[in-house]
Amino acid sequence: MPPAQPLPGAAAADAGGPCVYYDGGCPLCRAEIAAYRQADAGARLRFVDAQACPAEALGGDLARGDALARLHVRRADGRLVQGAAAFVEVWAALPRWAALARLARLPGVLPLLDLGYAGFLRLRPWWRPAAHPIDALPLPLRRALRTDHAGETGAVMIYRGVLAVTRDPALRAFAAEHLATEARHLAEMDATVPARWRSRLLPCWRLAGWLTGALPALAGQRAVHATVQAVETFVDRHYGEQLAQIDAVLGAADGSMQPGPERAALVPLRELLARCRADEVAHRDDAGARWDGRPGRLLALWCALVAGGSAGAVAVCRRV
Repeated sequence: MPPAQPLPGAAAADAGGPCVYYDGGCPLCRAEIAAYRQADAGARLRFVDAQACPAEALGGDLARGDALARLHVRRADGRLVQGAAAFVEVWAALPRWAALARLARLPGVLPLLDLGYAGFLRLRPWWRPAAHPIDALPLPLRRALRTDHAGETGAVMIYRGVLAVTRDPALRAFAAEHLATEARHLAEMDATVPARWRSRLLPCWRLAGWLTGALPALAGQRAVHATVQAVETFVDRHYGEQLAQIDAVLGAADGSMQPGPERAALVPLRELLARCRADEVAHRDDAGARWDGRPGRLLALWCALVAGGSAGAVAVCRRV
């Protein structure tokens, strides 16, 4: 087993109690950590999901790939241990597991535990979800992508709702043209966002999208065009915020953004979001050119409700 490594710089002084770095993408690992959390009544340990945390939470001496590959523990003195030795550090911090830690420290036991752990790591890929490029992204961007996938799901349903209600040939042509674009966006988001990162409320977003299209379609072209303009105005701003966030990471002035899986995932993601944003802006402008832009009181209230509902849905979707 490699020797313990010191935590670089001033971070060692701030390490506090032992910190456990685990793979939150592994179901068995999550279950084990949950058992440790339950036993840690005195909060002696800190737990960091190496899959979901920002890079700085790992420290400069622990790469995300290494943290996902096996259990690591940072001792209170800032030194890093891994493998079976990391488990012993956890057990020693928990009164209910202390006897197991003492047993593991008997001569010859730790090497045997390391052999057993190595065998477990060979079997773990059978039940751990396969790695995906999105796993390399910062957590805020992964959550934002969840909202993008849900938003494109809702957008498809908006135009389906319009088509389900209206018999106006011009409005049907408008909805069909935009639906084709949104369906392409959704297919691209399906390929980008794995199922485990998608919103668990997709049925709700589908229904909300359908109603957002169907209800104004009952009132005719003007209401539909105003609704689409309101939705796409919000979407333009939403995508713009994500692009600015990606640009800030890619163009880190301090040089902290080194070549690696995170950059490799961010570059094509930025291209996808920029394409989607350009299409949504075109939808907004197309809808805006088809009505006079002077809503009555009821239509203005509806558009405000649509914009506010979109913002609220994004806030919920980031978490669920």
